[in-house]
Amino acid sequence: MGFMKGIAPIRRTTKYLSNSPLTFKPRVKIMTVNFNDAQTEENHQGARDFVFWNLPQVQYKNPDVQILTFKNMTPSPFITCFLEDNTKVYFDVDSQSNKDILDRLVKTLGKSKEVLEEEAVASEAKSNPANFCRRLGFSRHCICEMPGQIPCSSLVPVPRHWRGKWYNQGHRWESDD
Repeated sequence: MGFMKGIAPIRRTTKYLSNSPLTFKPRVKIMTVNFNDAQTEENHQGARDFVFWNLPQVQYKNPDVQILTFKNMTPSPFITCFLEDNTKVYFDVDSQSNKDILDRLVKTLGKSKEVLEEEAVASEAKSNPANFCRRLGFSRHCICEMPGQIPCSSLVPVPRHWRGKWYNQGHRWESDD
């Protein structure tokens, strides 16, 4: 598996990416992380770890938020979040660990656990029009009740060349009786 090579390949697994506690509120539009990449500066280590370990998770959980990193442009590390009403929220992350940085972001701009649970329940709503089968409690019996679909195969026989069994047995060019 090619994606399991390189430094810390666990960061590219779906289980790891979806395990982030940070889901931004809808008003957050852009997040920038400023830090220095030089290994000699200990006060930037938490920001470097945050970018390496937690930033892929944040990007995965927040696809509508633009996330930028600026390396080697600042004497002290900080994070800036731009909100939809053109305000900025600054976080000084000097000498903080990546866990502390993540906790501050969750507490300040993240959705609460109650809101996330309500959204999960709402997304599992049973009123999806793509669901069918009256036996399971949906409004349609069969997909053939939708406009634009072929008639139900129990009422109108399907042409032979549409049937997988007939086609896969090598009857591709025979005439249809």
